[in-house]
Amino acid sequence: MNPSLSGVLFALAAFASWGFLPAYWKQMQAAPPFEILCHRIVWSCVFLFVILCVQKRGKEVGQVFRSPSQWKGLVISSLLIAANWFVYIWAVNSGRVVETSLGYYINPMINVLLGFVLLNETFTRLQCISLGFALTGVVYSLLAYGKLPLFGLSLAVTFAFYGYSRKRIQVGPLPGLFVETLILMIPALGYILFLMAAGKSCFFKDVGLTLWMVGAGVVTSLPLLWFAAAAGRLKLSTIGILQYLAPTIAFVLGVFVYKEPFSVHSLGTFACIWIGVILYTLEFYRQHHPGS
Repeated sequence: MNPSLSGVLFALAAFASWGFLPAYWKQMQAAPPFEILCHRIVWSCVFLFVILCVQKRGKEVGQVFRSPSQWKGLVISSLLIAANWFVYIWAVNSGRVVETSLGYYINPMINVLLGFVLLNETFTRLQCISLGFALTGVVYSLLAYGKLPLFGLSLAVTFAFYGYSRKRIQVGPLPGLFVETLILMIPALGYILFLMAAGKSCFFKDVGLTLWMVGAGVVTSLPLLWFAAAAGRLKLSTIGILQYLAPTIAFVLGVFVYKEPFSVHSLGTFACIWIGVILYTLEFYRQHHPGS
């Protein structure tokens, strides 16, 4: 298959999977969010370990642990991704799928802001305007509802800092995620065993729920592998445009499937965010296609 076509298919698979992820977490609403998080960590670690063994890439993991700067950096990134996962699961199962989509719409613009503050990168005019619209959307939400969209902002900020930390460590996606889940697995497994010993665990109490929990490792890891495959085949600008498929699917799920409230004020907030996204995408495309 043509590398570009296969890259697009891998990217569509990855972003569509992330977009439909709320539907997966909804199947486990009977379980507390923190217990779901712990199972996601444990089963992701197991699934990634199997993949590493099949691909015979254990040496890459060994290299990480022989580099203090890398594994110490992954301790920080593991805490950030765990926080992101927890907020996401909690938000989805408390009926805030639309707000999670808002978070991932503005995430790329938060990345630009972090680059400016922490990496001394410069803003272009369109990036400034796109950030202005995103900020306007957040302020409008605060004025209209008297509160900030904390779930959405938390998702955007934790994932942006996660991306920043991983950029500094420069470890491959697969071994990096495995080490992160390995770091988190001991406390996660300990908490699961504690719940089981206390008779408070949802694991093994219902066959369906148990299978959904085990499958969390697969739905966490496979999209990352597909994304890595797409990134190696496509231009960065193509990836940048396709990434908005995930929050768009989540938005549609929240409004039309789960019937979450979407008022005129919500439309105002999202309108500002969408304008910012369009401007950001145009600038992203212009930077990576300077001759167009």
